[in-house]
Amino acid sequence: MSHKNRAGFVLIAGVAAIALFGAVAQAQQTHYPKPSELPNPYRLAEGWPTIPKTMNGGHWGEVIRVHVHEDGNIWIFHRCFNTVPPGHATCIGQSGANPPILKFDPSGKLLKSFGAGLFAYPHGFTIDRDGNLWTSDVNDEATVLGMSAKNAAGVVRGQEVLKLSPEGKILMTLGKEGVAGNGPDTFDRPTGIAIAPNGDIFVTDGHAPNKHNSARVVKFSKDGKFIKTWGHLGPAPGDFDEPHDIFIGGSQGRLYVADRKNSRIQIFDLDGNFIAAWKQFGQPSSVFVSKDDTMYVGGAFPDPAKKKGLMRGIVVGSAKDGSLKAFIPDPADPDKLDVGTTASGIAADDAGTIYAADVAAHNLRKYIKVK
Repeated sequence: MSHKNRAGFVLIAGVAAIALFGAVAQAQQTHYPKPSELPNPYRLAEGWPTIPKTMNGGHWGEVIRVHVHEDGNIWIFHRCFNTVPPGHATCIGQSGANPPILKFDPSGKLLKSFGAGLFAYPHGFTIDRDGNLWTSDVNDEATVLGMSAKNAAGVVRGQEVLKLSPEGKILMTLGKEGVAGNGPDTFDRPTGIAIAPNGDIFVTDGHAPNKHNSARVVKFSKDGKFIKTWGHLGPAPGDFDEPHDIFIGGSQGRLYVADRKNSRIQIFDLDGNFIAAWKQFGQPSSVFVSKDDTMYVGGAFPDPAKKKGLMRGIVVGSAKDGSLKAFIPDPADPDKLDVGTTASGIAADDAGTIYAADVAAHNLRKYIKVK
């Protein structure tokens, strides 16, 4: 290379470096308001829903996920009205009077319930366009609270994803029940499920702790055939540390993962290509993106004023640019909760009404946007 060409190359490289540095600096300077600086244009719907007194006296236990179906009805996945062990209550030993799947109409009237005996430790939940339910069980213990986790066939419940009909019939099983692994046909504590418009299935795998240090997304075809997996335990883009929830939504049909212990929402296309990682939504346990690109996240933020150092709530923002719009503080005092998170599950309807499933506070909340 001649002296002249070398000088030109150095000049171009220098300009590129300056431009890159400027872009990075600009990204680093982006200011996001603190939760306390955001408005709260929502009010809590008191007394919603109505739980029959025959079910735990009408009181919730740990509620893990909520989903609003296209018909407006609300489906709940919960831990059979149980609260022990705190943070990961079990359905083992609970009777048929305490089913883990409940369906309510918008007024809060119970329409349907089923699922008793299918799960040990309910976690992931979604509904596809055909109305079928997708659930996951993260149990990895043969004995819980001195009770056997084995089903009638003698197999330990857990480590699988079940596809159920709206009536509760098992239509498909992913993973091997009672078997921990990180291969194409096994899970190690699968946390969430998302179904693409074409029927492809995405599963977040790796609730902490797990035996194989799993922290990944696994993709299957609509008939359950393994396609690919991505992500390992770690902080790099595309890696995870306890991917706790997953959702496909918004106008661009992207995939959103609540990468909880990395305190970020990671965004991918449906081939698993990394797009962005957003930390402004706090430490997320749940994520939902509506048709109009509104993002709802159940998150936690550092708060030195709290004994446990955390403030929890629902963050409302934009899935297009990551801007923050609103914050709904949790009504429960985190310092008085035994363990776990609130808003571990989140959903919203087309009117912007928000539903939050609380593990730690043993509640199901409905918020209506004030016009």
